[in-house]
Amino acid sequence: MKVTIEKDQKENVVFAEIHCKEVTEEVSRLERHIRNFDTFIAAKEDGSNVNVSTGDIYYIESVDKKTFIYTEKNVSVTDKRLYELEEILDNKDFFRCSKSMIVHLNKVVSLKPEITRNIRATLKNGEVILISRRYAADLKKLLGIGG
Repeated sequence: MKVTIEKDQKENVVFAEIHCKEVTEEVSRLERHIRNFDTFIAAKEDGSNVNVSTGDIYYIESVDKKTFIYTEKNVSVTDKRLYELEEILDNKDFFRCSKSMIVHLNKVVSLKPEITRNIRATLKNGEVILISRRYAADLKKLLGIGG
């Protein structure tokens, strides 16, 4: 892959172009990353208003009617419900892994099947989450893995 950056004093916005022979899954994934680069979710952290970049999110969890956004080092609370966040987030990078959780697939480093048919996912920060057996087949289909 070749990357070039051109400065243009006349341009007021940053734009990206992708040139390719064919649109592969890798190219589509790159496009999604670029499109979601400046997508933020409004939240509160330690009583202050913050904007959490979707690229920083490890997972989102709903507990007792509150929605928590987990990043590498912080936990924020948003007023949005999981179904609202699913509409905002890219459905190839973010996956509804249980009734109460959405995981950022780009933060997953390993998947291990459990005897209970759940899947144990280890994240880049070392946290382990469970993907419900109800959603396991959808994840396997999304990732193109058998079983």
